[in-house]
Amino acid sequence: MSTPDTAELLADAGSATLLPDTVDHVAVARLYGEPLFALPQDLYIPPDALEVFLEAFEGPLDLLLYLIRKQNFNILDIPMAAVTRQYLSYVDEIRSRNLELAAEYLLMAAMLIEIKSRMLLPPRKTAEGQEPEDPRAELVRRLLEYERIKLAAARLAEVPQFGRDFLKAQVYVELALTPRFPDVALADLQGAWADILKRARLVQHHKISREELSVREHMSIVLKKLQGRRFAPFEDLFDPARGVPVLVVTLIALLELAKETLVEVTQAEAYAPIYVRLAFMPAA
Repeated sequence: MSTPDTAELLADAGSATLLPDTVDHVAVARLYGEPLFALPQDLYIPPDALEVFLEAFEGPLDLLLYLIRKQNFNILDIPMAAVTRQYLSYVDEIRSRNLELAAEYLLMAAMLIEIKSRMLLPPRKTAEGQEPEDPRAELVRRLLEYERIKLAAARLAEVPQFGRDFLKAQVYVELALTPRFPDVALADLQGAWADILKRARLVQHHKISREELSVREHMSIVLKKLQGRRFAPFEDLFDPARGVPVLVVTLIALLELAKETLVEVTQAEAYAPIYVRLAFMPAA
């Protein structure tokens, strides 16, 4: 019986390493739900995929102010050599990554180099008793003004803002509508009128006389009785002592007023007492 040579054993071991068994080995990852036992050889990661920005600057002045404050430099006596060197190193860094962003920083870099070169030159002669102008004066003025604005903006950002720190509470309240009383049924009106007639018969006089009654006059009388009153009971508008003819004319006058929408005949609920009120007075 022949035995396998060393090359065959190494080949078998290599194939077992490249193609691991799903039972004996653990997958390093899952791709779309499928186990992945080896990292792909063609995986591409962009160079700036893991780039971390520790500081974000809003412009050249912001970067320059950061370099000065971070190292506790006196803003009125800026060491131009150190600051310019640090500033240019930052500009070189962003030029290699974002050329458009570096463009606005290059102008400030040129200004720093100009100030540094002017400081190396002998100061210009001025009138007697006057100190020569410091090349850094304009830059210091701009930095101080920018710092004041930045601090003011930071204080404004701390003020609670609508939509960020709080929301406007909105409450919908249903306004109470004017109460609407149920309509008076004809049968209820007839029953109330029958009660008035019964009371009128109890106090009627047997003296027969001719009397001319005016509906318009009794309409005015009814309106006067309703003046200044929210509701008047239906019975209070009639005077049984004056007899049935006056009661009939008063009823006709009341119906005419209701027809002309000058008065309203209402009741709180079914079978409740009937009330009369002026139509142009608000209901309480």
